[in-house]
Amino acid sequence: MKKIDRSNIVRDFHQAKWDEPIIFELSTPGERGIIVPGPGREIESQVGDAVSAIPENLRRKQAPALPEVAQHRVLRHYTRLSQETLGADVNLEIGQGTCTVKYSPKINEVIARSSKMTELHPEQDPSTTQGILEVFYKMDKSLQAISGMDRFTFQPSGGSQAIYAMAALVRAYHEKNGNAGIKDEIITTIYSHPSDAAAPAVAGYKIKYIYPDKDGYPDLEAFKEAVSERTAGFFVANPEDTGVYNKNILEFTKLVHENGGLCCYDQANANGLLGVTRAKEAGFDMCFFNLHKTFSTPHGCGGPACGALGVTKEIEKFLPAPVVEFDGKSYILDYDRPDSIGKIRSFSGVAPVVLKAYTWIRTLGAEGLYEVAKVAVLNNNYMFRKLMEIDCVDAPYIEGKQRIEQVRYTLEKMFDDTGISTGDIQRRMMDFGTHYWTSHHPYHIPEPATLEPTESPSKADIDEYVAILKHVLTEAYENPEIFKDAPHRSVSHQVDESGMDDPQKWAITWRSYNKKYK
Repeated sequence: MKKIDRSNIVRDFHQAKWDEPIIFELSTPGERGIIVPGPGREIESQVGDAVSAIPENLRRKQAPALPEVAQHRVLRHYTRLSQETLGADVNLEIGQGTCTVKYSPKINEVIARSSKMTELHPEQDPSTTQGILEVFYKMDKSLQAISGMDRFTFQPSGGSQAIYAMAALVRAYHEKNGNAGIKDEIITTIYSHPSDAAAPAVAGYKIKYIYPDKDGYPDLEAFKEAVSERTAGFFVANPEDTGVYNKNILEFTKLVHENGGLCCYDQANANGLLGVTRAKEAGFDMCFFNLHKTFSTPHGCGGPACGALGVTKEIEKFLPAPVVEFDGKSYILDYDRPDSIGKIRSFSGVAPVVLKAYTWIRTLGAEGLYEVAKVAVLNNNYMFRKLMEIDCVDAPYIEGKQRIEQVRYTLEKMFDDTGISTGDIQRRMMDFGTHYWTSHHPYHIPEPATLEPTESPSKADIDEYVAILKHVLTEAYENPEIFKDAPHRSVSHQVDESGMDDPQKWAITWRSYNKKYK
């Protein structure tokens, strides 16, 4: 049988679309999905009345306002929601840009859903949680080898919280050395993740931005002018979100160290660097990885996540408490850390995420991780060449050279020709069951599109994605009216974004929604 060439086929797509209320709106007083059991004879025999055994200050004054919904309606509700959801198991997850959504092997999910994992509680005595503590300890060792750092913590909930933790470590380091009053500036680059500026700013630092030179690299001469005795630290992503890798990074870190500052590596874009470069050799004092990106634990639509933060020996004593230690016989949680910055979040991190990332690393091994990086770079540059064949697509900087794991393109020509924006393209791409990411705001590259295929898709998958995007870009010229009400065949509709920058209009819980809008 002759194989069908699907490289230019745009498949028909139509997503399930239910006018589904939220679970609180389905609530009917008196309905029950399950009858919650009582405390049981064993507990009652030990403590008598289970309620009176709870300290007065811990008892609720009234029952929690939980939705009351019958079991069959709960089933219908969540099944419908699942049919309205896209993800790596349903569609081509290529257009997520800096979010690095890759395929997560199902065996890792099976392991993480084992009762040996799900029935653990973080308040258990460490003697009863030796297995997961061993995973944390060995995951630390694995990331040390990958990065060259000397110690890791898994407390941060994600990358932005890891960046905030790095800012807190910078402050603790300078306070310990008596320089806190002098060193009050953080340097970052305009194409690093915005959190590399926002998190240190929240920590109280003044932010200095470095813009790119004509080739897209952070401007070294501007950096030399920015560094001073006031420089507390340098926060940077490399490669930056453009996909451009700064090969001269050692000159930057050396300048910061000569002025008494610390260098902090945002490695959210590390997918193309595994086994190729390390933070240590680039002169960094600390770095973080997103386990929910680079190490294949599902991104989970913003969570669960883990920003694994590693530091050198000089910074180790300041890490959040506790850290997992091994005394030769058992694994322990070490809280005795007088110079620690304290806690970044509860407990030691999201254990199932660490477990899935650990199984991914152990399955691949060192050679497999290096293969991940090579294929991610290969896939990205193959798609880069295919998209650059389209007349209205361009990519600023380093002309004629390859990118690393992603590219930030510009559709400025298309916008000038048709008035169709990159946001319009984003909404129309949803009609084909695919994602397409633009950029962080503000747009420093006009009409941006930031695409990252990772190592997961095949050549056929990339060809299909390119064919969809080419089809949509052709529509921008030939049928621009179709963009007015897009998406048409997706569960989503056009969202009114006018209130997104007004905290007074936000309602992130059912309670706050009722207060503001009911």
